[in-house]
Amino acid sequence: MISAAGPAPARGANHPMNPSERIDQLIAKLTDWRGKTLATLRKAILEADREIIEEWKWMGSPVWSHHGMIAVGNAHKDKVKLTFSRGANLPDPEKLFNAGLGGNAWRAIDLFEGDKINEVALKNLVRAAVDYNQSKLKRKAPAGNRAKRHKNKK
Repeated sequence: MISAAGPAPARGANHPMNPSERIDQLIAKLTDWRGKTLATLRKAILEADREIIEEWKWMGSPVWSHHGMIAVGNAHKDKVKLTFSRGANLPDPEKLFNAGLGGNAWRAIDLFEGDKINEVALKNLVRAAVDYNQSKLKRKAPAGNRAKRHKNKK
């Protein structure tokens, strides 16, 4: 996490950075509006559900997960993109998704300089993604955890 003292110091080879520290470092390197935007998105995501885990994947992308991937954040030259891995399955009453709308699974929010983030709607979207991931787990519960039907003896 980002603290008032700034990002965590870099560690040596014997102490590699954890994913949260890598995300801190990425945000610190983005000294323009993109760093502030990514930091705001991250804060809202983490506030939406206390059990969200931060990960670092694909050679430099922050990923937020809870019982499966929720979203990936990327800073591009002209935008910050927050991509939800199962966005097509999520309710989006505030119409936050504005990219990747034609896909079967992924949906994204592209934010450009000056765009305002509806944090309440984003938190609701994150919670919906967590609920979706949890519902997938319940459907895939092993047979031993499901109620068993007993055969009638004749």
